Amino acid sequence: MPKVKPHRTSPSLDMTPMVDLAFLLVTFFMLTTKFAPEESVVVDTPSSISELKLPENNVITLTVDKNKRVFFGVDAKQTKIQALQKVGAKYGVNFTAQQAKEFGDLPNFGLPVSQLGSYLNMSKEDRKQVNAKQPGVPIDSLNNQLIDWVLESRRANQAIFKKPTYIAIKGDGDADVPTVQQVIKLLQEKDINRFNLITDMENAPVASR
Repeated sequence: MPKVKPHRTSPSLDMTPMVDLAFLLVTFFMLTTKFAPEESVVVDTPSSISELKLPENNVITLTVDKNKRVFFGVDAKQTKIQALQKVGAKYGVNFTAQQAKEFGDLPNFGLPVSQLGSYLNMSKEDRKQVNAKQPGVPIDSLNNQLIDWVLESRRANQAIFKKPTYIAIKGDGDADVPTVQQVIKLLQEKDINRFNLITDMENAPVASR
């Protein structure tokens, strides 16, 4: 007598938990991701094969574009606000609490101290319209505001975080070489001899066998 074969059913997989998990992950990343603020100037950095990475925190960035303009930026918000108060006091410029708050959110700027107040009073959309017209932070011998920003930011960062500050020079590939050299000279005159040059990563040459 032949055996009765049991009826076989195709296995099923419930995808509902996986779909729920995917949506939870997407929601988590949407809520926690912070987009980098738009910088006042965009430069096309030259490439190199250096594998040295810039630290993520406590970094002062000096950007030199192809129009010989110098922009100043520092990553820590508290450092920026304290430096703003110190540099403003030196040049006789007072900033309101709202202006200081707006300044803390700026990635960088290229304006004399006397023009910062009106710039900070603008809306973000209006600032985008004038970013290309920023003249750059003054670096001449009679009005060397750049080094004031560097020194005050270093002092503020040390006082707040008890950590040293790294300095990085970010130059456009077509930047004016004498301008970059002048920035380096200004740093060296204040005994700041350690700094990094920001470049794009380039593949190292492959040795032929």
